[in-house]
Amino acid sequence: SSVHTLAYPSRPIRLGSVGLPMPYARVRIVQLDADGRLIRDCAADEIGVVIMAGPGVFSGYLNDEHNRGAFVDEVWVNSGDLGRLDADGYLWITGRAKDLVIRGGHNIDPAPIEEIMFRHPAVGFAAVVGQPDAYAGELPVGYVQLKPGATVEPGELEAWVRERTPERAAVPVQVIPIDSMPVTGVGKVFKPQLRWDAAQRVFAKVLSPLTERGIDCKVKVGAHGSHGSIATVTLAGLPADQRELVAGEVHTLLDPFVMRHEVAQA
Repeated sequence: SSVHTLAYPSRPIRLGSVGLPMPYARVRIVQLDADGRLIRDCAADEIGVVIMAGPGVFSGYLNDEHNRGAFVDEVWVNSGDLGRLDADGYLWITGRAKDLVIRGGHNIDPAPIEEIMFRHPAVGFAAVVGQPDAYAGELPVGYVQLKPGATVEPGELEAWVRERTPERAAVPVQVIPIDSMPVTGVGKVFKPQLRWDAAQRVFAKVLSPLTERGIDCKVKVGAHGSHGSIATVTLAGLPADQRELVAGEVHTLLDPFVMRHEVAQA
């Protein structure tokens, strides 16, 4: 789509916002489900996904595969941005929708939680991502890179966030200190790597009943061309007559999770 909002010289300028919709352009803030379907419109100042419509919006891709998730109700373009409309209609961009943590239908924007974590005197880098959960779909988990020489007590950062946010569901279930935060070439946190690490930790714990029985069972989570992310479970050293049985146990343990998985034999 083309430009949809601007700062009008005849109206007040609100620093930090991206302005008001242009003539004939329409902007909404909505809540979407995990499949990109509309749940409801957001209230004023409630953060949600920014969708747009109007004469500047194109009608779709030639390859229909690319239209999946690109539109809401066939008319509104899904910008992929998180934002809010204030009471006067000004649009504020707060983050990217792909970074949203969806906990049991409750949409959690990581940015406000990350800002709270950044304010802790020991934290140099902070990021919040969703880790898979069989019941809620996702749970927020935090990652921090501490400042040189800094230390924190177990549970200290979780308590720090809990005391400073009224949104109880947004408090990370765990904050994991790591030596080096993965970053992109322009210095932004590379969140897919953190999501894969969080999923790998969860799935390794779920599969622990197999490893406790002495089964060589390893899980690796990474990118997948069709599914976005996938968990690959490798079973090694199993007799031929046990492979199908143990693979079935893996499927039973991981099927409740939304993330796709596959089983490989070695």
